Amino acid sequence: MALLVLAYPQIEKKDYNWIQSFRAKHDERYFGIVDPHFTLVFPTDNIPQEDFIAHVQKVSRKFKEFFFVLRCAQIVKDSFCDYTDVFLIPEEGYRIFVKLHDALYTGILEKELRLDIPFIPHVGIANSGDAKISKLLADEINSKNIEIVGAIGKLDIVSYKDNKVTTLKEIFL
Repeated sequence: MALLVLAYPQIEKKDYNWIQSFRAKHDERYFGIVDPHFTLVFPTDNIPQEDFIAHVQKVSRKFKEFFFVLRCAQIVKDSFCDYTDVFLIPEEGYRIFVKLHDALYTGILEKELRLDIPFIPHVGIANSGDAKISKLLADEINSKNIEIVGAIGKLDIVSYKDNKVTTLKEIFL
């Protein structure tokens, strides 16, 4: 069982429905497994659950609810497989995601940080084994001038096992 920290965005229902509709067609890897989210700590199974939760609780006390705006889609080659992902990237709020991510990867999580993979705050919306398809999807999104305003008010500590995501603890910012 792997442990992660996710932030499920608080967004308008119409925006959530648009994201989910797009994901239903184009997110063959994760649609139906997990709702739209930002990943702040990537899967690890090297830390006991109690220690992981205590660390995230301690670090998150330094952060308050914050806002973001998604206006852009970007393609990113997956570092672990042949897929290319389409991410919605926060134009506003980006720096707070980075600071929160960096703060979480201190202490007991410091050795888990992958320095060979850049951290890009994002909501995954599509993926394909063909990078050209991912590029076309990103271009389609970017041609619409989307603007999704949202907030992050809590972090979810989740477990991931057998393609199932389960919230273990919610931590309010």
